[in-house]
Amino acid sequence: MSQRDPEPAPPMPLGNPDAPGGTKAPEAGPYDHSDTSTDTSINTGTDAGFSTEPRPRPAVLGVLAGLPAVLKPAVTFCLETHADPELSGSEVRTAARFANWLRQSGYAVTQGVGGHGVVGRLRTGPGPTVMFRAELDALPIAERTGLPYASETVTEDAQGRPVPVAHACGHDLHLAAVAGAAAVLARATDRWQGTVLVIGQPAEETLTGARAMLDDGLYDRFGRPDIVLAQHTAPLLSGMVAHAAAGPLMAGSITWEVVVHGRGGHAATPWLAVDPVVIAAATVLRLQTVISRETAPAEHVTLTVGSLHAGTSPNVVPEQAVLGITVRALTSQALERAARAVERIVRAECAASGGERAPELTVISRSPVTIPDPAATAAVRRAHQALFGPRLVIDYPATMATEDFPLFGADGVPTAYWMLGAIGPRQWAAAPGTGAAEKLAALPANHAPDFAPDIRTALPAGIRALIAASSEWLLPATK
Repeated sequence: MSQRDPEPAPPMPLGNPDAPGGTKAPEAGPYDHSDTSTDTSINTGTDAGFSTEPRPRPAVLGVLAGLPAVLKPAVTFCLETHADPELSGSEVRTAARFANWLRQSGYAVTQGVGGHGVVGRLRTGPGPTVMFRAELDALPIAERTGLPYASETVTEDAQGRPVPVAHACGHDLHLAAVAGAAAVLARATDRWQGTVLVIGQPAEETLTGARAMLDDGLYDRFGRPDIVLAQHTAPLLSGMVAHAAAGPLMAGSITWEVVVHGRGGHAATPWLAVDPVVIAAATVLRLQTVISRETAPAEHVTLTVGSLHAGTSPNVVPEQAVLGITVRALTSQALERAARAVERIVRAECAASGGERAPELTVISRSPVTIPDPAATAAVRRAHQALFGPRLVIDYPATMATEDFPLFGADGVPTAYWMLGAIGPRQWAAAPGTGAAEKLAALPANHAPDFAPDIRTALPAGIRALIAASSEWLLPATK
């Protein structure tokens, strides 16, 4: 997912059984996830490599005592979800699997919220409402991990074309971690007070699912949360968590479908036609000046023409060309300024080329800049440092990846969002390079066909990270 290299602390060994609240994990090869017999014993001893301060609160460790009974089923859930991916807006089986897990854990479950969205609710009494969010959808990518549970799914896209589908962004692990955390909390209802909302969000990859759930009355129907928590896998060493140092963590984005109209004709008489391919080509070139001539380097703006489709035959001038354009920026001001430039250039190039119809510009997705709440982030960071040790909790630089998660922070609802390391010890050690930045550059990143989180080490860490974060609101401060 990330497009810039973070600068983590030196890599540390994972699955340390002596870390506070840690779980022991066996050695795993780069893509060897087939052995799910992980030793999940919780050990509250001191990590020999770290200072003994801060330490997790006894109440947190008390909740985490339920993790061993949950972990193996959570691994199975993750493997099944990985092998059975579904595209955005089509998450029927994934939603049913997640809803069934939550029901069996004792949650009141509602399905079909904002499409295939799932909402689980568990209340132990008066107190804060903590919301966990994870994504249901996968990507139109052919998986090339070589894993024994790799996806072989092929389905039809919105245009009826066959496309492969794979969980190449880690949503399967996100969902399993939230499922695991929900089950652990359900086993310890005598130790916390408040309400836990668990959200399975559809259509994150198309940046439409969060808005759909909110428009379907998510907060009106199930309660406004006091905090919304989420995490995302990244090619960091498993057991590391990374928070925004300050300001934005991820970019905001706007994506258009642009239809450029010409006048069709014969390739032998192009002067009698208006060629939309030429208009589109000129538009693509001119759009490059939005970054090189209209944007200051410090503003961090990207513009990509990711698709251009026109015509069906080389001896025919087509009537139209269709472009897919995306702009991303780390501030809303820079994003809106670049968006105005895109629309200005598209219209001007069409007019300059003698187009007989104005272009059609349709915004197909929009996401805000991800800026986690500073106070909530500081609280979660402290909880993570106490659980994992300070050297495994690092700063993460702003990335041009984007998310619709910030929409859940509408109307002042605080949010906390962090990156979760997902690379197993052997894969990390085998990656070329001597430093973290060199290894990160060499490892498969999110959305790559060979992106393969190490479930046996990353999933326990993801569950623990969610429990520790939620404890800042659900567990009494004195315990």
